[in-house]
Amino acid sequence: MRSILKYFLIFIIIFFLFCQTSEKKLKIGLIAPLTGDVKTFGESVKNAFLLAIEEANQRGGVLGKKIEYVICDDKNDPTEAANAAYKLINQDKINAIIGSVASKASIPVSEICEQSKIVMITPTSTNPKVTVREDGTRKRYVFRACFIDPFQGKVAANFALNHLKAKTAAVLYDVGNDYVKGLAEFFKKSFEEGGGKVVLFESYQKDDVDFSALLTKLKKLNPDILFLPDYYTKVGLIAKQARQLGITSTLMGGDGWDSPELPKIAGEAIEGGYFTNHYSPEDPRKEVQEWVKKYQEKFGKIPDALATLSYDATILLLTAIQKANSFESEKIREALNEIKEFNTVSGKIIFDENGNPIKDAVVMQYRNGKARYVTTVRP
Repeated sequence: MRSILKYFLIFIIIFFLFCQTSEKKLKIGLIAPLTGDVKTFGESVKNAFLLAIEEANQRGGVLGKKIEYVICDDKNDPTEAANAAYKLINQDKINAIIGSVASKASIPVSEICEQSKIVMITPTSTNPKVTVREDGTRKRYVFRACFIDPFQGKVAANFALNHLKAKTAAVLYDVGNDYVKGLAEFFKKSFEEGGGKVVLFESYQKDDVDFSALLTKLKKLNPDILFLPDYYTKVGLIAKQARQLGITSTLMGGDGWDSPELPKIAGEAIEGGYFTNHYSPEDPRKEVQEWVKKYQEKFGKIPDALATLSYDATILLLTAIQKANSFESEKIREALNEIKEFNTVSGKIIFDENGNPIKDAVVMQYRNGKARYVTTVRP
């Protein structure tokens, strides 16, 4: 009887230790558009995320544990993104989420993470509503690695006014896309506050492919700037049609232009066009050049801003977990809040009260089919 009791106690101890170990797994979820209209964004984000995880695991993981991960494709669709978040939280039991990419996908994910008290860091979603509710209060569990659109819109407007000496601008935007609509509004506000005049501010629908009516109206106004704050697929289409109609306005946009696919879609139409972005691979800083080299060696191409911000976001999360000395979401959140300055590839991050980084932006220009560095703008 004593022998049976002894073995039973040993079994209980082993089972308890196994359970304790199991609970200490670190599992991170990634949500990104791996298919759909901005799949190159998703590929860049996934590549950099995996590289950061691989490097951390080669160093022994975090808090002595190898990092596990689950990757979900949101197809750049808000409903798919929400479904991915529910799956990661309720089925996969992740500790934190990196993602998503587009603001329209990250906003519903942020609401789910906030409700579930799961830390989320979006690498690239720039709309203010990702980290802040409609009533202006902070989503406590939601952070980002990128600057936000009010700053990006101001950078673009000031560059147009001061560098390009523009007096007038036209803005075309997708009314159903939070990122596009928000950036359009912030550019308009800053351009007009700076003394410029927005002569046309018109919307279109996501699935529109013929922009001749809008562009014909725009041509008569002959603005100095045509601001297109959409993603590269739509920008390429509009740019091509604008040039075919004889519109000569200087083209400008935001970070949604950052894709090698844009010159392929637009051809000569995008030559000379300017856009705001988060980093430039031409930046001579040591951190940037080392990052470009290792990404290029791993994936055979130069990392875009999406990849760079994904790497930064993942490193930021792993650093917070290490500082928290815990895999618990509440402690990770507290550790992130305590990080006041954080050096990343894309530059030094200083967080504001809403979990938004205050950091530099760069202006890029398409020349000879490639995005080239123009200047850096500080907050």
